[in-house]
Amino acid sequence: MKREMRMRSQSQPVNRPARIIYMGTPDFAVPTLRTLVERAHDDRIWPAGLEVVSVVTRPDKPAGRGRQLAISPVKQLALEAGLPCMQPGPLKRAEAQQALRALAPDLIIVAAFGQILPREVLELPPLGCLNVHASLLPRWRGAAPIAAAIRAGDAETGITIMRMEEGLDTGAIIVTHATPIDDGETAGALTERLALLAPEVLLDVLPSWLSGAIAPTPQDDALATVTRPLRKDDGRLDFHLPAVELERLIRSVTPWPGAFTTWQGKLLKVLAATVIPRDQELAPGTCYPLAGDARGALACACGEGALALKMIQLEGKRPVSGADALRGHPALAHATLGDQ
Repeated sequence: MKREMRMRSQSQPVNRPARIIYMGTPDFAVPTLRTLVERAHDDRIWPAGLEVVSVVTRPDKPAGRGRQLAISPVKQLALEAGLPCMQPGPLKRAEAQQALRALAPDLIIVAAFGQILPREVLELPPLGCLNVHASLLPRWRGAAPIAAAIRAGDAETGITIMRMEEGLDTGAIIVTHATPIDDGETAGALTERLALLAPEVLLDVLPSWLSGAIAPTPQDDALATVTRPLRKDDGRLDFHLPAVELERLIRSVTPWPGAFTTWQGKLLKVLAATVIPRDQELAPGTCYPLAGDARGALACACGEGALALKMIQLEGKRPVSGADALRGHPALAHATLGDQ
């Protein structure tokens, strides 16, 4: 565990429940909200307890084939817990800010909310706005830190609790907690693991923050790296790249947007692959069989090395192992992937 924390003299706690607004949207933000609700009356966090006065999440949006309105995972939990829930849209709007101000929050806690908070909102609660961020800031500021860490081959990532300011994840750090990235770990699996770690890290420092006993540490901007939101095309495989890079890319976009290429003009998704030596001189993107190889029965040459394609999905078909795909489509044994 890495900690970057400075303590300062403790102020006198207010003798009433601390009023908290929670802002979040996806599954990553659910465990932290659930823990806040479950621990709201724990006087070890705050002598008079906590009160989640409102949950703020994105507006419902159409999803699926029927384009029915879907609620966010955070809204679903708020409804189940009987919490007030707001979906004001852009927080730059004066009416949205007025609605937040009327709640008189002491603190705003943010986890994967999906908006940059404007100055008017940041300055609203006297104890500021805390962000639960899924990286070791200042590395991987921005919208897709988990995918970025995997794709870059980072040995570790973690959770950072920071006090928010107007910049993109530039605020001063309250605490960081590091965890190794496991071999073969996908973005989906790592997201689930970090989501469960996040409330532990937050609850560890929240009592000291509420009592005024922590002085956050400014970030070193010279060490900062930045990510952007993932796009569908980020999953496209370029087999001229080394196999090591492609294997990390596949894991970084699993489950979304998913790694893909084309074969005979149709989509071919690569759901899982491992790096193997290339024992044949083949052009990048050329497939060949791996007879008797336990890692998979189908491989694809890359710029350096090769990938054993452990699980793939042909367009319109269900996911199958590389061995099963080869049995059903023998032409894959000498296919060229990435053709148009």
